[in-house]
Amino acid sequence: MAMRRETTPRTHLRSRSAAATAAGVEQVDVDGAPVAVAVEPAPPSAPGHDHAAVARLLHALAEPHRLSMVHLLARSEHRVVDLTSELGLAQSTVSVHLATLRDAGLVDVRREGRSSWYRLARPEVAHILTDAERVVEATGGGSR
Repeated sequence: MAMRRETTPRTHLRSRSAAATAAGVEQVDVDGAPVAVAVEPAPPSAPGHDHAAVARLLHALAEPHRLSMVHLLARSEHRVVDLTSELGLAQSTVSVHLATLRDAGLVDVRREGRSSWYRLARPEVAHILTDAERVVEATGGGSR
């Protein structure tokens, strides 16, 4: 007896027209039939502020292990092997987290022979964590 695999509808984005985008509607194909879908516009930024860039930075910090790495790197440079032993994480996990922090511009790397030493790119990064921790304490620990 042959087993039949369940399939889900496939959605393909069509190109947006300027009018549809302005109206907050996007046309998509669902199993070959066109469907209109509401699209949220990007939030406006205050003059002189790149909120999208700030959101990317905060997203990079929005993971507890990465926050722990930032705390360690605020004290001194570390190699991946040092971070794995300090945090009890796999080397591959630490490397992925470091890549995320580097992509966000939060961490720099210094090569020394075959070793790579990671450090905070800017001291302000440590201040972001300190300020966030103060807000959490002032608001009752963030628990609901």
